[in-house]
Amino acid sequence: MSDYPLHSTSKEGLKFMIQAITQRLLPIRTLRVYSLGLLMMIASFSSVHAFELPDLTTLIENNRNAVVNISVELSAGEQSELPAEFENLPEELKKFFKHMPHSKIPKRHGHKSRKSKGYGSGFIISADGYVVTNFHVVDNAETISVTLSDKRELVATLIGKDKDSDIALLKIKAKDLPLLELGDSSTLKVGQWVYAIGAPFGLDYTATQGIVSALSRHLPDGNYVPFIQTDVAVNPGNSGGPLFDLHGKVIGVNSMIYSRSGGYMGVSFSIPVNLVKNVTEQLKTKGYVSRGKLGVHIQDLSQELATSFQLKSPEGALVAKVENNSAAEKAGILSGDVIIAYGDTPIRSAADLPPLVGDTSIGSKVSIKLIRNGKEKLLGVKVGQLENKAEQEKQQLAKASQGESLGLLVSGLTDLQRTRANIKGDGVYISKVVPDSIAEKAGFKIGDIVRSFNNQTITTPESLRKAAEAMPKTKPVAVLVIRGTQTRFLAVIKK
Repeated sequence: MSDYPLHSTSKEGLKFMIQAITQRLLPIRTLRVYSLGLLMMIASFSSVHAFELPDLTTLIENNRNAVVNISVELSAGEQSELPAEFENLPEELKKFFKHMPHSKIPKRHGHKSRKSKGYGSGFIISADGYVVTNFHVVDNAETISVTLSDKRELVATLIGKDKDSDIALLKIKAKDLPLLELGDSSTLKVGQWVYAIGAPFGLDYTATQGIVSALSRHLPDGNYVPFIQTDVAVNPGNSGGPLFDLHGKVIGVNSMIYSRSGGYMGVSFSIPVNLVKNVTEQLKTKGYVSRGKLGVHIQDLSQELATSFQLKSPEGALVAKVENNSAAEKAGILSGDVIIAYGDTPIRSAADLPPLVGDTSIGSKVSIKLIRNGKEKLLGVKVGQLENKAEQEKQQLAKASQGESLGLLVSGLTDLQRTRANIKGDGVYISKVVPDSIAEKAGFKIGDIVRSFNNQTITTPESLRKAAEAMPKTKPVAVLVIRGTQTRFLAVIKK
């Protein structure tokens, strides 16, 4: 029997076995034995084919048209040969993309521009033009443009942005747009296939695929985001683009990568879509995001600390401080307590708690399980509200745009701002310009320094407010501003 290649799983062995069975080159008994072997081999081959890589062609074709390119014009500054996201790349890659014949990569034409550009990706979530992208893509942008799959380039309005989640919501004026369906990130499992569509390095509609590498990753600057970690190739320009499951539903927004070179190194992070749904809904309805707050300062446990607090293992969030008059203080939480569950969710580390609290509706009652003096204790807490700078700023903007005001949000000058503008005197710094306001129509920009208004020296925000209220209607007045290193007058008309 050793002369027959029947013990081999090679093509020759399989071919000989089939020939022996069909032509009866072997005794019937032997054929029965090796027929069984043939069936097992066929079954094993079938099982190998059952684990083929997923075919993404149809999914990508169905979803790519709802992915958009986003370009922004940032505040005044010298424009480099490549977008800011490219600056950390090795010199070889910089040279490659610098000479790349692609309209999305800006080039210098023998002169310096006073405006710098930024690029990213986004995706449409409603047929009437709501677009999701990253906060860091549109932060500090003076103008935002969205390029659709049919090459239309539309000016976008910023509906709201949230730094803590790195999410921004835009609106473009268009109808009957293709849109993406949002999935459920709570069903994700490590190892499942996912894919992304975006514009890395300005190369629009680039698709990449990989698997979910880990869930609920907590990064140093992401206290309220339990990131999805994947090995999907994500590079500068992918930011704000969608991450899909194999049902073609968005399960995350690509946000950042871990890299020492500036390029992809196999570790990418995406914002879970369930968090994105909550954030975008709040941005749409009120322009900012409200988050729950307990009012505790927490830390992780070492084994030594766990032992000192009579714990078997170093799991949970150790309360180091309880803020006065906070929700935690009112509920009876004390310094030294170890929180081990928030509602029905176990707390394994200190990083697990902030996203859960932040995502809780303000005023909701939640049970907290903790360990105090070695014994479990269950407390009920009414969740408070985290202070929101965006909300305060929105209220200031609303106030600034009322009555006879210009529609500006200004502040006194810092020493650094005086140094950059090369001035010694006073003035006010423009940090916001209300859309469609008198100031915007007059040409005021974020970063301008107002020195005089209608021949009156401006020294404080209050002096500007009074000067604006006293200006005559329908008659233009001159306003002296410093923009970058240039001094100019703007004409303001109150109608």
